[in-house]
Amino acid sequence: MTDTAAFTATDHALMAQALRLAERGAYTTRPNPMVGCVLAKDGEVVGEGWHQRAGEPHAEVLALQVAGERARDATAYVTLEPCAHTGRTGPCADALIAAGVTRVVAAMRDPFPQVDGAGFDKLRAAGITVQSGLLEAQARQLNRGFLSRVERGRPFVRVKLATSLDGRTAMANGDSKWISGDASRLDVQRWRARAGAILTGAGTVLADDPSLTVRLEDDTPFVPPLRVVLDPGLATIARGRVREGDAPTLYIHTADAKPPREIAAQRAVAPADGSNFDLRAVLELLAARGVNEVQVEAGATLAGAFIAAGLADEVLLYVAPVLLGDQARPLFAGLGIQSMAERARLKIVDARAIGEDQRLLLQPVPAT
Repeated sequence: MTDTAAFTATDHALMAQALRLAERGAYTTRPNPMVGCVLAKDGEVVGEGWHQRAGEPHAEVLALQVAGERARDATAYVTLEPCAHTGRTGPCADALIAAGVTRVVAAMRDPFPQVDGAGFDKLRAAGITVQSGLLEAQARQLNRGFLSRVERGRPFVRVKLATSLDGRTAMANGDSKWISGDASRLDVQRWRARAGAILTGAGTVLADDPSLTVRLEDDTPFVPPLRVVLDPGLATIARGRVREGDAPTLYIHTADAKPPREIAAQRAVAPADGSNFDLRAVLELLAARGVNEVQVEAGATLAGAFIAAGLADEVLLYVAPVLLGDQARPLFAGLGIQSMAERARLKIVDARAIGEDQRLLLQPVPAT
């Protein structure tokens, strides 16, 4: 149950600081959520930290290490309920209790089954004042992938596309290099870096030979995302740059495919109707592997399939100031829209210039 006591301006400012700290782990914490913590006494920050990598100390522990004895009688501002269980690290609730913190303000409850209120209960049982719900919408947005995996049983799905002004993604012969400009292609690397998996289809691998790796322009640390190829008959396993580099690759195929023994650890079976995979089952398979966010980088058919199935949570669209003509390939195929009443609506969440292109971040609007 969320506490409803009023929060002060100082509370808001320090929670906003904790959220900024949490975001520093965007490329490295998965499958764990991003978490930030600020410890303050009489409005003065005495310690802060953020979870940096799965298996390493959590945000609260790092903040307590910085604060030392000054943590006694302090308030802890944390972006997610402190954990109450022992995983690869000990319970953060116990660490806060031992340090003598007297108040904990959390942005939100952690829905992970091994926490889910148990952290709050443990803190309250120790006599610590607990309040939650401060900047909860921002905290949920920050960890939308983790929350999707825990609450919906599937990753958050982002479909990334580049298009001309007339809504085309490739020439009729499949040539798509390059619609967008250098700045857009650099920008998309940041989105790739925060994804747990980059997913494409066999057709894209055969036609474009993408590497699906992250190539940042600086030395920002990141965990290489899993490369996922939907390949019913395993037509791509012996070719392509998707097999190269340090990033792991997973081939998802149908039950009647005959995989070679050497890729036993790099494959999984998903149900399909012919060559059309059950995409929800694919996403559930990836969630079971700890994937929080999936970035789909594929052609019109697979992109359209995610839209048609209602499984695209976000569309990342780079619009270049070029025209490709009516013979070029469309953004989405297979939507089956026959009338204006059936049109698929999207809401623009963010729009900005990236070099000469426009980058639109859109969310599908559920049909009424």
